[in-house]
Amino acid sequence: MNKVGCLFCDVQKSNRERIVSENTLAFAVRDGFPVAEGHTLIIPKRHTLDYFGLIPDEVLAINEIICEQRQILLESDQAIEGFNIGMNCGLVAGQSVWHCHVHLIPRRKGDSEYPKGGVRHVIPYQGNYEDLR
Repeated sequence: MNKVGCLFCDVQKSNRERIVSENTLAFAVRDGFPVAEGHTLIIPKRHTLDYFGLIPDEVLAINEIICEQRQILLESDQAIEGFNIGMNCGLVAGQSVWHCHVHLIPRRKGDSEYPKGGVRHVIPYQGNYEDLR
């Protein structure tokens, strides 16, 4: 079910040209405000708030597109050496669009001064777990 006024529900109806991949339960678009070239959002077609509202088949459908887009990005850009995959679930976790979506962010050597710890950096000063000992 789509929700009126939802950014990602609207993409399915009126901005279909943004869709770069699609299956029966999910679709992907390039992020409108990418943190890296190739930054992709994988989105369930059914309007649900976050990851915890997904049904098992939607999780599988999203994962299928994540794997597909990873391969496409790797084949199109030899500089990609890794990926971050993430979600923000809830206001205090940074969620700003109230429709579940997964970020697939390609990583290239040198794109971050200190990448070790990856997603741990969402909490200031917690990224380098070796410094926390």
